[in-house]
Amino acid sequence: MAITAKQVKDLREMTGAGMMDCKKALTATDGDMDKAVEFLREKGLAGAAKKAGRIAVEGLSVTAVSDDGKKASVVEVNCETDFAAGSDPFKEFVANVAVQALDSSAADVDELLNEKYINDPSETLADEVAIQIGQKIRENIKIRRFGKLEEQNGFVAAYVHGGGKIGVLVDIETDVVNDDVQEMGKNIAMQVAALNPQYVSQDDISDDEKAHIKSLTVDSALNDPASLPKPILNKLIDQAVSGKLWSDEDIAVYEEKKSNMNFLFNFLSKEAAAKLSELALGAKADISADKIFSGLVQGRVSKQYKDICLLDQIYVKAEDGKQSVSKYIAEVAKANSANIKIKSFVRFQTGEGMEKKEEDYAAEVAKTVAEAAK
Repeated sequence: MAITAKQVKDLREMTGAGMMDCKKALTATDGDMDKAVEFLREKGLAGAAKKAGRIAVEGLSVTAVSDDGKKASVVEVNCETDFAAGSDPFKEFVANVAVQALDSSAADVDELLNEKYINDPSETLADEVAIQIGQKIRENIKIRRFGKLEEQNGFVAAYVHGGGKIGVLVDIETDVVNDDVQEMGKNIAMQVAALNPQYVSQDDISDDEKAHIKSLTVDSALNDPASLPKPILNKLIDQAVSGKLWSDEDIAVYEEKKSNMNFLFNFLSKEAAAKLSELALGAKADISADKIFSGLVQGRVSKQYKDICLLDQIYVKAEDGKQSVSKYIAEVAKANSANIKIKSFVRFQTGEGMEKKEEDYAAEVAKTVAEAAK
């Protein structure tokens, strides 16, 4: 029989299930409203739509690796509470999603959700999400994102930190895959988890981004006159003093402290320091052309690269506290007569970039109990 829009609307209002789920239930039960409600309850879909608007920023980021180690996936699935995230049913579901993503051809989460669920081909992954929300986890659940790496000439290393707080994949091209090299892969994945690099190496940074980093570094240095090379700083101070750009009090402080410039800025007013920054920015072109200043900027840029580029970072397990990741990899390669290249990585940190809403769960439970008593 034909299902009307009013029937779908009425069923949705009764159960809180999604419109398409309501239509499916009515179709399966020949329009019988009571049977449709029971159908939705059995499927765990009743109430799922009501939960869909609730904030879900907890959850897990986990990985799945193919048997040959040449392919791996990482997924982030969110729920509402740490309690649910730590439950066995949720962990099992997220592990299944990671396995599904491993062999999926989906380009995004929407396509993944429309695929048949690996544990039950009679339903889609989206259907299973609704069942998890309404019948099993009973919290809002979102499959936020997934990533995959594949390396036929080597392997993909995977690592999960903190029981699912961070999930990492690393694409490793190598002609030798033994225990030592695989251990290296795990250590590099741990490095990515711990220090969160943005790039594999400086070669991966575009010229535009390099120029942007340098520009920000120049402006940062000019806005912090205390850190400027002494010859440049002295010229700026001479300008401020001779041009009466400082207050009499600040000029007096300078005259008293100039024999020991290391502590001058502890005594100058904020206005005096700001005036030096203003003068420095006004002379940006001339200061930037200064070789001493250029060296300072290049040093600071190089330090930033060591923070954001995986191969330039200090290896977290370095015994001397100085060995870089690239040198660590070179040592492993030499010891195993191997050629090793880190090609890319994926790092998911659960809830990163999402705003967490503070919930008063005690008040929420009390409210629920009160409403049930009416």
